[in-house]
Amino acid sequence: MLRLKNKKKVALVLSGGGVKAAAFHVGVCLALQEKGFKFVGGTRDAVEDSPNLNDPLAIKTYVGSSAGALLSAYLASGHSIEDIVESFEMGTGLLKKPARKPNLKPLSYMDIFSVNSPSLSGFFNNLFKRQKSLITGGLETIIKNNFKVTGLFNAQGIEGYLRKNVLPTNSFAELGVEFFAIATFLNHTRKAIFSHLPASARAPEVTYINHASISDAVAASLSLPPVFAPYPIKNTDGETIFYFDGEIRDTLSTHVASDSGADLVIASYSIQPYHYTTEVGSLSNYGLPIIINQALYQVVEQKIIKSIQAREDVRGLINAVAGYFKENNLPEIHAEALVEILSKKVNYRKDVDYIYIHPKPQNYEMFFVDHFSLNPTIIGRIVKIGFKSAINVLRKYDV
Repeated sequence: MLRLKNKKKVALVLSGGGVKAAAFHVGVCLALQEKGFKFVGGTRDAVEDSPNLNDPLAIKTYVGSSAGALLSAYLASGHSIEDIVESFEMGTGLLKKPARKPNLKPLSYMDIFSVNSPSLSGFFNNLFKRQKSLITGGLETIIKNNFKVTGLFNAQGIEGYLRKNVLPTNSFAELGVEFFAIATFLNHTRKAIFSHLPASARAPEVTYINHASISDAVAASLSLPPVFAPYPIKNTDGETIFYFDGEIRDTLSTHVASDSGADLVIASYSIQPYHYTTEVGSLSNYGLPIIINQALYQVVEQKIIKSIQAREDVRGLINAVAGYFKENNLPEIHAEALVEILSKKVNYRKDVDYIYIHPKPQNYEMFFVDHFSLNPTIIGRIVKIGFKSAINVLRKYDV
């Protein structure tokens, strides 16, 4: 059995999925806390003074995409789970409501949804001015010519909320912990990893970026189309580069955690397709939006499963090579050399262990609930689902 305290560096990887995902991750964090994990965050001075700095179960590396980037920003800033619960006004029942004044301003719908008004007004003006396209090109032409809206909302409100209320510093380099916010280039096929690291490319499809502020990076990671417009950030040359949701390319960027040196990667994701239950019945009874949701969830889940399976396949290959040398009494030194070469080629580290936490397929409440609801009762139930999901997984491991 994996003994958690024997690991040298623990990283937490959080996926996206709206407020629903953030609430699920909060429940997961509560379970991790109960298991003995400590969340360390803040500026360098604050982290150096933290009583949990050298705890073997201290989490000091955070990787987040979309809603996961938002929650990671809270944790990397040094806010407690209790403070986060208060900021989302989650009526979880898992924590006693403190008598003190809240440390964080509650997150509101106004903070999340800033109307992308210039684009929307332009769309309606153009639509009524260019009626002739109905004759010359039909509906598709109308959409292409007039629907220039980049998103119903933008993430400026969330950027401002983080900058003013959450972050002790807006610089990745000034944090005392590692924080990676994942986004995607709008006008390229590369993944963008915002962090403290020097700007570099791990691979042609991945670029590390260190010139953005934390609040801008998180806002970029959150900008999921068509709800949120792509988010603009100036590069070091003053050129405006647009980014959108970090989940577009990879739902779980666990490689970022292992690349940073973590040997225990705890990954939480809330995307779980619906599995038939007699209580709910067939999704065909619930209309097109639910069916589309199921289709998207299945696509995302397959991406996660294939990523996990690919890593297991590599592990199996490496072990098979080592086993072949041993069974045939071949020189151990050659086996070690070959394994090292293969491991570098596929970016594999045998010392890294992964723990994946997600809802059960039969949990239909998690599937049906609104992604952006701030209703305390609803998201309080989601927190409990996250907590129970994590407890069920974590009981398999020895502290």
